[in-house]
Amino acid sequence: MLPPPSGSLLVLTLLAGTAETAEPPRLPECSAASRVDLTTEPNEAPLVCATPEEPVTFVFDSPLPPGAVAVESGNRSVSVAQGDDFVTVYPKRGFLPTERVKLMVRFADGAAPESARFWLVGHAARGARRVEVFRHPRSADALEKEAAEAQAGANQCQEEKARLLTERKEPGGLMGAAWLERTVPMQSKDIWRQAKYNPDNALPTQAARSYSHPGSIAVKLRFLNPGTEPWTAEGAVLKDSAGASVELSVWQETAISSDTIGAIVVGAQREPGQLSCPCTLKLWEAQGTRTVTIGNVTFPAVKRNPEPK
Repeated sequence: MLPPPSGSLLVLTLLAGTAETAEPPRLPECSAASRVDLTTEPNEAPLVCATPEEPVTFVFDSPLPPGAVAVESGNRSVSVAQGDDFVTVYPKRGFLPTERVKLMVRFADGAAPESARFWLVGHAARGARRVEVFRHPRSADALEKEAAEAQAGANQCQEEKARLLTERKEPGGLMGAAWLERTVPMQSKDIWRQAKYNPDNALPTQAARSYSHPGSIAVKLRFLNPGTEPWTAEGAVLKDSAGASVELSVWQETAISSDTIGAIVVGAQREPGQLSCPCTLKLWEAQGTRTVTIGNVTFPAVKRNPEPK
């Protein structure tokens, strides 16, 4: 088994002794990236993630003529608003996960490329909010800045690799829990009664408990699956009251079968104090069509100065 991702030691202790879940087949992935570079050569239209009822704004480095934007004929899943150099798309509530809508934009200056195409792809939670679109050559300063950012990203990857190799040497299971609490005890609290549950949730929540430790947060949930098909979580995201989002890692022993209760743990390497909670937690299944949204999620405070032993 590969070492867990960031902040995983906390979550591993909550799933001690569980088996690894087989990864479900993945659908073609859309992107929530904040930048798109167009070329003069024909290429495939970028796939941009869009979440229902969350607008996506495309900002261009070129002026747009009146009526520059068009949505494929007959589509009623999205509406659009155009400005001088931006287009805002509003996915409606009925915009389904994996549903695709083609967006076409033409430019006013006559330079190549003269137009751009994008595919908006429905995603339960990981929607792009602002996408900057570039079609003009960039200056030397811009290229130098981009190279510096790429080097910083490579350095971060190396640091992450080193951290994961260190984590691999740390104990797991009950020993991992004891090792995790070698300096500061793990804090937890029952949040099931305080949480707010979306009436459209695919799974009723039977229990919910949040956990905190310096540099880590996690939530353990128990769900009942009233449907006829098994439910396997593919991803989760936590959004705080200030609008900041944190993508969470997900652990699940097995798929939750019909009419049964199963446990799922989500977590991330993030200081609890960095989030402006109450927060909203959203999970989606492998195929992205059934989701669970839980509001008013909070985490216990971390004790920084434990009593001397």
